[in-house]
Amino acid sequence: MGTHADKAVKLFEEGCSCSQAVFTAYAEDFGIDRATAMKVSVALGAGVGRMRETCGAVTGMALVAGLKYGNSDPSDAEAKSKALEAAKALAEKFKAENGSIVCKELLGLEPPRGQTEMIAKKPPCKELVRMAAELLETL
Repeated sequence: MGTHADKAVKLFEEGCSCSQAVFTAYAEDFGIDRATAMKVSVALGAGVGRMRETCGAVTGMALVAGLKYGNSDPSDAEAKSKALEAAKALAEKFKAENGSIVCKELLGLEPPRGQTEMIAKKPPCKELVRMAAELLETL
């Protein structure tokens, strides 16, 4: 089917939310079936529950970082830390490229925090999904 990014874009075009598209594109690599991946990530779409806060493509990346590095044992602080650092690094790269990780700012609905002007170049969600899936390849 192509790259994970191609798969994520196709899922988005089929009607998946941004978080579903990014997460589901990678979920099978970790033994998670499509139906479960879709259910796990659906509520993170449109900036978590359509609140337009943290971009769903970014939360999708964080979920994948958790699958790759996360802890299944609460006492495994090293794995927990590694997952958190991976999610942070991915979000920082996304923000450096787009000026924000906040959905409403990325969509131009309000200016980034601490600024009075809107983000000049606001990529459409499909491109943000592609970028997030491509950033995950750096994990």
